[in-house]
Amino acid sequence: MEKRYYSYEDFLADVKLLAQKIDWKFDTIIPVARGGLTLGHLFGEYYNIREVYSINTIGYDDTDKLEDVNVFNIPDLGEAKNVLIVDDIVDSGDTMIEILKVLHQRYPGVTFKVASLFYKKSAKIAPDWY
Repeated sequence: MEKRYYSYEDFLADVKLLAQKIDWKFDTIIPVARGGLTLGHLFGEYYNIREVYSINTIGYDDTDKLEDVNVFNIPDLGEAKNVLIVDDIVDSGDTMIEILKVLHQRYPGVTFKVASLFYKKSAKIAPDWY
């Protein structure tokens, strides 16, 4: 897999563009560890939201895709109504599909939407904003 340098300045510019696209009021942010953590932190600051809770997944072993996605460290969303899930990329979509499945099962009364800096058109699911 080829790695490319993505400067912090470019990242900040992309975060600002993404934030400007989001036209939905949310009360909680869930960044997907690890790729969404910095985005989640910046969104928490930008939107002045303290309810920022991470969630973990394992869907790859190095660059090899695993058969199943494991979702763990699920936050307590007892007070949440509208939750924005953030990640750096929606690649195949498998991870985000599993995250949404797990969260909907545990919190059926909560509305979840997804924002991602990058999105592959071949993914099985599209983020609400990218």
